[in-house]
Amino acid sequence: MDTLNFATQIARQTGKLLLAHYRRSGIRASLKADHTVVTEADLAADCLIRQAIREHYPDDGLLSEEEGTIYPAGKSAVWIVDPLDGTTNFSLGMHYWGISIARLVDGEPDTAALYFPLLDELFTASRGGGAYLNGSRLEVKPPAPDQASQRVSESASRPNPGQAMFVFSCCSRTHANYKVSIRYKTRILGSAAYGLCTVARGSAVLAFEVTPKVWDFCGSWLVTREAGGVIRVLDGGTPFPLIPGTDYEGMSYPILAAATPELWAEGQGKIIPKT
Repeated sequence: MDTLNFATQIARQTGKLLLAHYRRSGIRASLKADHTVVTEADLAADCLIRQAIREHYPDDGLLSEEEGTIYPAGKSAVWIVDPLDGTTNFSLGMHYWGISIARLVDGEPDTAALYFPLLDELFTASRGGGAYLNGSRLEVKPPAPDQASQRVSESASRPNPGQAMFVFSCCSRTHANYKVSIRYKTRILGSAAYGLCTVARGSAVLAFEVTPKVWDFCGSWLVTREAGGVIRVLDGGTPFPLIPGTDYEGMSYPILAAATPELWAEGQGKIIPKT
């Protein structure tokens, strides 16, 4: 079994496990040291994924949100896992949550499978092999040429009526930490992995996450790039290749994804850190 088929299979299996937890009453949630939410479902999903990787790829390294956040040294291939992205949504009975499994080779994303069970949406990607949603090829949907006049305008007091199709996906921390002058319709979904995938999916032309960690965006990073989109740290850089021996628990990156390089540059200029 190749790595993409393996990641896909495990993502779906984990989805079934999480659905069983989701449909039970009284989900127990608690706060971790970094004030993010964790449930027993997170831990059960993490255990399932870890065991599968260790059984099928015993020589690979492993980094997970729930256990072991140091990027392993001496490993060419490393799996990066978020067993339940969108835990708060999950614990509140909301739909946007899922599993993100990515495999890095020499510190760069190489394989990704992200599954969102309640939506039944499976995003997959491999380096140089394209990105897919439920088996259908993904390609970003840039604005049509006749919509060029609908660009963001600093002087606009409200969106132009024709901009209704332009969507900006962001997170709940965005407006508290940044001055945002993007005039597109805004959606906050509560899952960094899914939010960033909205560009590849064609649901948004821009997506921004303020403080995602590597396990939140590794899979979405590859999906976006393989779909033809642009995804970078807000300063224009990249977190890759990841560095062996580095503890990524305390490291987060403001990530901006866009349908085109022009939209990315436009978005970068409209998202300004507050001082």
